Amino acid sequence: MSVNKEIKRVTTHTLQKMKETGERISMLTAYDFSFGRILDEAGIDIILVGDSASNVMAGHETTLPITLDQMIYHAQSVVRGIRRCLVVVDLPFGSYQGNSKEALASAIRIMKETGAHAIKMEGGEEVVEGIRRIISAGVPVMGHLGLTPQSIYQFGTYQVRAKEEAEAEKLRRDALLLQEAGCFAIVLEKIPASLAASVSKSLHIPTIGIGAGGACDGQVLVMHDMLGINHEFKPRFLRQYLNLYETVGNAIREYISDVKSGDFPNEKEQY
Repeated sequence: MSVNKEIKRVTTHTLQKMKETGERISMLTAYDFSFGRILDEAGIDIILVGDSASNVMAGHETTLPITLDQMIYHAQSVVRGIRRCLVVVDLPFGSYQGNSKEALASAIRIMKETGAHAIKMEGGEEVVEGIRRIISAGVPVMGHLGLTPQSIYQFGTYQVRAKEEAEAEKLRRDALLLQEAGCFAIVLEKIPASLAASVSKSLHIPTIGIGAGGACDGQVLVMHDMLGINHEFKPRFLRQYLNLYETVGNAIREYISDVKSGDFPNEKEQY
């Protein structure tokens, strides 16, 4: 009788051990079943069901329009495709900033309705009450500091954050505050590499960088960016591993040509 090899799931405890042993953490976004399964089987540590779905899936300019219901739909789809990685879901804009009761209700909906393993929230001191309340209810929380895209209209730009000492000092304080509140990891987005390095060293929980240099404990990219599906977005921090925009476009043009010429389907491709 064949025995299935037991799949070792990635948990928040796994990530903590990785930080302690110096093993880097890999994280990518996904928004549907098919890509969730591909990422999971390839060995990714964390899938982030990001509110970046607002941009790459729905075509919005910012992450602000996506709703809690839409995030739940995307997360449900991803979770059906995974067997081993940790799935983290963004709490979307407007679902937690108002008060900690609303934040808890949003987090509980995501956990109950999707089967995901954790949620992510943007912000520091201003959202820490909600973070504490969610964690006290047994829901793991990943923090997010630096460039927080849900606050884009407050920033007015997607430029690097915390270059000035006052903002850098606030980020250092916020990171320690999120750790003290019980966050299991913190995303650091688009901040100077030297600041990310010092913050990572000061924390006992893992940091996940995006445009924050190589000293973070892990890295995250938006899948559509690193696969070259979203071909117009090429910031300095992005390494593009494929050019799927071109590859898929060429395949579709070939298909159109075969249909038009009558080459597809051929005799072997019919019943």
